[in-house]
Amino acid sequence: MDTLAIFERGQGPDVVLVHGGAGPKTTWAGMDSLTFRWKLVQVYRRGFDPSPPAADGRQDFLVDAEDLAAIFRARRPHVVAHSYGTLGTLLAAGRAPETVRSLTLIEPPLYYLAADDPAVARLKFVGDMVLTEGLDSDPEALREFLVLSGAPGIGGGELPAQVASSVRRALGGRLPGEARPELAALRAAAVPALVASGAHTPALESICDGLAAALGAQRVVAPGAGHFVAAAPGFTDRLDRFLTGADGRTAPL
Repeated sequence: MDTLAIFERGQGPDVVLVHGGAGPKTTWAGMDSLTFRWKLVQVYRRGFDPSPPAADGRQDFLVDAEDLAAIFRARRPHVVAHSYGTLGTLLAAGRAPETVRSLTLIEPPLYYLAADDPAVARLKFVGDMVLTEGLDSDPEALREFLVLSGAPGIGGGELPAQVASSVRRALGGRLPGEARPELAALRAAAVPALVASGAHTPALESICDGLAAALGAQRVVAPGAGHFVAAAPGFTDRLDRFLTGADGRTAPL
């Protein structure tokens, strides 16, 4: 099998969900209310069971982009992407804007959009360290990154087994700093976009502000769930209104 595993639930227009470094179950907690009006199409990126293993054993947003481009061409969906998953999403959509109805982009690691911000530079430094050194990273830097990325149970002792496994899976992944999606093409094509963040670290707020400006996107800040913004109070209602407008439908009363 070389195609990605996809699980669908709900009814209505397709909304493709693209997770990042955490799996779909963690990333999309709290989205159930959308299934009454939308078909949630949950994609498992390579390396996340039951999808095929990652190419060469490493996460790669260039490979993600090829996988996602095929899904977008077949469905022309709305797309909601999180963290590392936004990179492949934006690359695929930027090359063929007509294949997506809208984009919702949650806390993307597009560091270049706020390169002069010291907080963004620090986030890039610790993030790149974890991808290149994994569990051998400086312990304090590793914990700093894991806290920012929403990993559970991060204290001063041994990392939880599930978190350690996630770090191993991320090791060797293509660095986000290499991504240069065609944002101008998406803006020129007037693809409706929403950029979301969780108000838990200034670095990601700066990046999201930069992305919203580049795309001419709507901007939402939804605190309360850290990096996993989809679970924040009120976020799904805001997303529902955005999707409704982008789809040309009448908003629910």
